[in-house]
Amino acid sequence: MAEHDDHPAYPVGLRLNGRRVVVVGGGQVAQRRLPALIAAGADITLVSPSATASVEAMADTGEIRWERRRYQDGDLADTWYALIASSDAAANDAASVEAERTRTWCVRSDDAEAATAWTPATGRSEGITVAVLTTTSQGRDPRHSAAVRDAIVEGLRDGTLAAPHHRTRAPGVALVGGGPGDPDLITVRGRRLLAEADVVIADRLGPRDLLDELPPHVEVIDAAKIPYGRFMAQEAINQALIDHAKAGKSVVRLKGGDPFVFGRGMEEAQALAAEGIACTVVPGISSSISVPGAAGIPVTHRGVAHEFTVVSGHVAPDDPRSLVDWGALARLRGTLVLLMAVDKIGAIAQALIAHGKSPDTPVALVQEGTTAAQRRVDATLGNVGERVVAEEVRPPAVIVIGDVVAVGTDTARPLEG
Repeated sequence: MAEHDDHPAYPVGLRLNGRRVVVVGGGQVAQRRLPALIAAGADITLVSPSATASVEAMADTGEIRWERRRYQDGDLADTWYALIASSDAAANDAASVEAERTRTWCVRSDDAEAATAWTPATGRSEGITVAVLTTTSQGRDPRHSAAVRDAIVEGLRDGTLAAPHHRTRAPGVALVGGGPGDPDLITVRGRRLLAEADVVIADRLGPRDLLDELPPHVEVIDAAKIPYGRFMAQEAINQALIDHAKAGKSVVRLKGGDPFVFGRGMEEAQALAAEGIACTVVPGISSSISVPGAAGIPVTHRGVAHEFTVVSGHVAPDDPRSLVDWGALARLRGTLVLLMAVDKIGAIAQALIAHGKSPDTPVALVQEGTTAAQRRVDATLGNVGERVVAEEVRPPAVIVIGDVVAVGTDTARPLEG
């Protein structure tokens, strides 16, 4: 290529499945670029005397072939595409000369102007690949390309670039885990499906702030206010999902945490399956792990806890409906995480102590975790019942019992922005 070419690059998508690709150099550039080439189905040969641990692992698993030597003239024979990314400038120049001679499209990591092809900033969202190349009068601007790519991909993922009249989403129901409360902690897929919905049936503990972002045509239904009539609450919610889906609507059932962690998600999925209604399950970040983390509590920690157990505390230990073996839990040395247990924590603590758990075991109660109203109350198993009353702890709160409570007590700091 000329030293500087003011002509824009011609964008094209290379179909590399089964076609020979040569990568010269096994460093950080190769480590970043190889996964996309592997995903494209390319037949990849790496030429390099050394490689990063990640690149070496790709060779060990057979995803690429690795020739452990320096580049030699002729390495690009029968090659469709070459990535030149070694730390040897002379080898890079020689490989570029061969690529020009053999008319092989060639990307140079060290000298873009000497290349015959440029790698765009790429991103993907639900089957769409976004590739961005920007140029200025002074040449390429990779940082600008990456910024534009990020803006487009984010728009596709959160639905702000969606065109509703072109939407191809079929009627059905998505059970979406909304995460622990902070609207930024919903998954990318969950947020996109929420933006595409016609109807949203939301739990009280879902990320409510996201509902304000929905277009005016979206019908938002508070699950707590569905008229139950002769139905039980869950049966009424199931029926609402079925009715709206059968009416041809795209429905999102927005839940707090994860749909299958004390969320009755399977009951809803089974009800939909019985009616032949398509159902998509989108996992969410469970409050059982995320809320302790947000309060600076690791549910496991080296040398302290090798396991954690998540238990529903919505029924007391002496309730005949309880399915929990509190004696077995008391014998465990790991972390115990309780959900829906604020009003039963006194009875639960007494049961654990009666089965041998030390009254001095540290306890932390994290109320409204990950939200602006988050607060943490520390106690021991012996006094937690009194502390809940004195500190007026209210649901939703996650309760953590175990020595991990004392680990990193002062390490959690809220992030700005």
